[in-house]
Amino acid sequence: MTGINGGKTVTTGFAHGTVLAAADTVINAVKGRSIKHFFLVGGCDGAKAGRNYYTDFVKQTPDDTIVLTLACGKYRFNDLSIGEIGGLPRIMDMGQCNDAYSAIKVVSALAEAFGTDVNGLPLTLVLSWYEQKAVCILLTLLALGIKNMYLGPSLPAFVSPAVLDYLVKQYNITPVSTPENDLKKILA
Repeated sequence: MTGINGGKTVTTGFAHGTVLAAADTVINAVKGRSIKHFFLVGGCDGAKAGRNYYTDFVKQTPDDTIVLTLACGKYRFNDLSIGEIGGLPRIMDMGQCNDAYSAIKVVSALAEAFGTDVNGLPLTLVLSWYEQKAVCILLTLLALGIKNMYLGPSLPAFVSPAVLDYLVKQYNITPVSTPENDLKKILA
């Protein structure tokens, strides 16, 4: 059985226990500049037009980046074969939306290892929106003070122009545009 992109295998099992067990490998790869950036590409999936943004985004991530993923949106790209860095797969599936805790544990541990906070990491969250439980995850990230997230392909109904203005000013939330433009902006 092939995946949505024709891939025949999917590697899973990168919850916080697994990733943190490989922390030395990850830290050394970042220090050695083999890994220059992390993307957490996750969230809901749906049939609405524009969902191909996430597949195109992951396909275009540079070879020296890691894509952490979780929730149903990953099914748009988790069968892609985009290679490895130092024996680590470039796509690391952290689980479903209820596993957002694992992602938070991993990025918090990375921040601690590098003596910074999550916002100081070479990390960008690219979140796909579709249903209400994603609000809980977004609000949790905001409560933790995490900034510089990209959100789309359409914004949640509760994000009025005034709310969007607040989120942009306080948290640097950016509505997604195109993978090319967003990657250029993120990696500038």
